[in-house]
Amino acid sequence: MEPSSIAAGLTHPLAPLRADEVRRATEIAKQDQGLGPTARFVFITLREPPKAEVMAWDGDTELERLASVLIWERSEHMAYEGVVSLTDDAVVSWEPRPGVQPPIMFEEFTACEDLVKQDARFQEALAKRGVTDMDLVMVDPWAAGYETAAEDPSRRLVRPITFVRSGPDDNGYARPVEGLIALVDLDRMEITDFEDHGVVPLPPNPGNYAPELMYTDDNVPLFDGPRTDVKPLEITQPEGPSFTIDGHHLTWQKWDLRIGFTPREGLVLHQVSYRDGDELRPVIYRASLSEMYIPYADPRPTHYRKNVFDEGEYGVGVLANQLELGCDCLGDITYVDGVVNDNDGEPVVLKNAICIHEEDDGIAWKHTDFRTEKAEVRRLRKLVISFIATVGNYEYGYYWYLYTDGTIHYEVKLSGIISSGALPVGETPTHGALVAPGLYGPHHQHFFCVRLDMAVDGMENSVYEVNSEAVPPGEDNPYGNAWVTKATLLESESAAQRTIDPLAGRYWKIANPNKRNMLGEPVAYKLMPGGNVGHFFKADSQQGRRGAFATKHLWVTPYDESQMYAGGDYPNQHPGGDGLPAYTAGDRPLENTDVVLWYVFGAHHIVRPEDWPVMPVTRIGFELKPVGFFVGNPNLDLPRPGSAHCAHHAHNGHAA
Repeated sequence: MEPSSIAAGLTHPLAPLRADEVRRATEIAKQDQGLGPTARFVFITLREPPKAEVMAWDGDTELERLASVLIWERSEHMAYEGVVSLTDDAVVSWEPRPGVQPPIMFEEFTACEDLVKQDARFQEALAKRGVTDMDLVMVDPWAAGYETAAEDPSRRLVRPITFVRSGPDDNGYARPVEGLIALVDLDRMEITDFEDHGVVPLPPNPGNYAPELMYTDDNVPLFDGPRTDVKPLEITQPEGPSFTIDGHHLTWQKWDLRIGFTPREGLVLHQVSYRDGDELRPVIYRASLSEMYIPYADPRPTHYRKNVFDEGEYGVGVLANQLELGCDCLGDITYVDGVVNDNDGEPVVLKNAICIHEEDDGIAWKHTDFRTEKAEVRRLRKLVISFIATVGNYEYGYYWYLYTDGTIHYEVKLSGIISSGALPVGETPTHGALVAPGLYGPHHQHFFCVRLDMAVDGMENSVYEVNSEAVPPGEDNPYGNAWVTKATLLESESAAQRTIDPLAGRYWKIANPNKRNMLGEPVAYKLMPGGNVGHFFKADSQQGRRGAFATKHLWVTPYDESQMYAGGDYPNQHPGGDGLPAYTAGDRPLENTDVVLWYVFGAHHIVRPEDWPVMPVTRIGFELKPVGFFVGNPNLDLPRPGSAHCAHHAHNGHAA
C-alpha cells in the first residue's frame, strides 16, 4: 500500500498538514471569502483524497493537496465548511451549515471563565459559601448537551461548573461548588440563565498530589516523602530502535504504516500492512478514535446534565500533551509533532505530540522437550504508538500496539482527576462514592468508539460473528463434553448491530472471501473484545438520545468517506439520532464489500477512595488477531535471545 519510493519533493497524499499549509489555508480562505475577525477557525485539517486515488497512487505524481476548514462565524451565528486547494491556491467549496454547533474553542474556555467570575449574581452566591477571592475560583465550561429546546443550537451555549482553590497551585477539584450552575451564550458572552440550588459546604480537606503541596490544613505532611527504595530502571537499545520513520511513514519488523494526526481525532493510523515474504499485505486502511462519550448517572442538579462528547464537542487532537522523555514515555523514543490551529487560523505545533518506541512484552512462545531437556523460547516485542490528551480534569492516553505475531492492540489509559461533587460532611451519596469528607465522585461511564476501515488482504471483506456453543446431549455429544463454534455472516447493517457475550467467547471475524490460505479457508482477522460494559441510561433520556451509538458494542457499515464519527459530525447541542443510528438506517448490505467496523468499549467508573486525589491509570481496549492470515506462527522466525540473557540456550548448546 506504500509506494516503494516517493519522488523527491512530493508529499504523500495522507501526510498531515504542515504548519505552512495550515497558514496558507487560512490566508486563502480569508482572501476568498472576505473573512473578518468574527470568523473563528475551529479546525483546519487535511482533506484526505478518495481512497481509490490513494490506493492507485504510485509516488511519482502529486495528488491535489486539499485542506478542510471549519469556521464559526460569530456575526452570523453560522458554521461554514470549506475546502481549500493548497495546490491551486483556491477555495474549492464553501458551504453554510445552519442549525449545528461546532466544537467549543479554547478561546471560549478562558472568555467564559472570565465572564462568569465577573457576574454579580455569581459573586453573591459564592459569598454565601464563604468565597470572596475570585482569583481562586475555577470555572470549567462543560458542553450544554441537549435536554430541552432551551439548548437549541440556534444559540452557542455552555453550562459551566465551579470549583475553588485554596491557593494558586491547589487542586481546586477538591472543593466543588455544588448546585451553582450558569448557562452561558458564548457568542453574546452573556449569562442567559443562573441556578443556585442552595448552599452546600465546601469540602474541608485539600486534595493535592504534588509532593510539595501534600499537607493538611494544619500544615501536617500527609506522608513522609517520596519512596527511597525505588532503584533506577534503565531501558537502553545500544544499536538504536528497530523501527525507521521517514516523515510519517513508519516501518518496524514486518509492519508498514503511516502516522496521521487531526485536531479532532488526534492520532490516526493509515495503511496498516504486514510484509509477508515479498508481499505487503494490507490489514487496515484507516484506524482512529471516532468518538468518546461520558454520561453521568447522578440525578443531582449539578450532574444530571453531564453527557459529554470529548472528541466531537472539544477535540482531543487540539488538547494533546507535549510529551516528555522519562515521564510519559520510557526508552529509546522517537517523537512526532502534531500540527493544529489556533482560532485565528494560525498553526500551532504541538512538540512531541506522538511517542513511538519499542517494548519487550514477555515471551512470544516457548517449549521445553522434557526428554532432551532442550528448550526454545523467543521474546515478544511490541511497537507502541501513542499520544495523551488532557480534557479538563481527565487525562486520556491512547495507545496502538503492534506485535511481532501480527496482533494489533488498542488501549486507552484513563487517569487525571474525577469530576467531583460536594455534600454535607457525614452524608453518603446515593449515586456516587465518597473519596474524602464531604466529597464524592458521581457514578459515570466512558464509552470509546474506534472506527476501523478494514482492508484484510484487500478492500472486499465480510464480517462474521463467532460464538461457542455446547452441543446438546445425544449422538453428537455422547459424553457431554462437546462444544462447537458457530460463525454467522452479518449480512446487513441491522444484523451487524451487536453486543458482547464473553460467556459465549464471542468475537467478530473480518474475512476476505476472495483470498484463501493453504487450508482453503478465507484469510481473516478477528476482533477480540477486552473489558467492556453495557449502558444504564434510558432510551428516552438525554443520554440515551444523544449517545445511542453506545447502546451496541459493534456496528458495521459499508465504507462511506462522509461517515466518520459515531456521534455525528456535530454532537455539540445536538438532540440526538445522528451518527451511527443515522448511518445504518438504510440497512445496507455488507457481504464481500468495503466494510468499516465501529467498536464501542466502555469503562464503568464506580469511584473508589483510591481514585483520589488523582486516579491510578485504568486500562481498557481490544485486540485484532490474525485468523488464518498467516501460514503458521508468524513469530517462528524470531531470533533466539542472546546467551547473556537466556542462559539455557547456551547450556543446551544453542548459544545465539
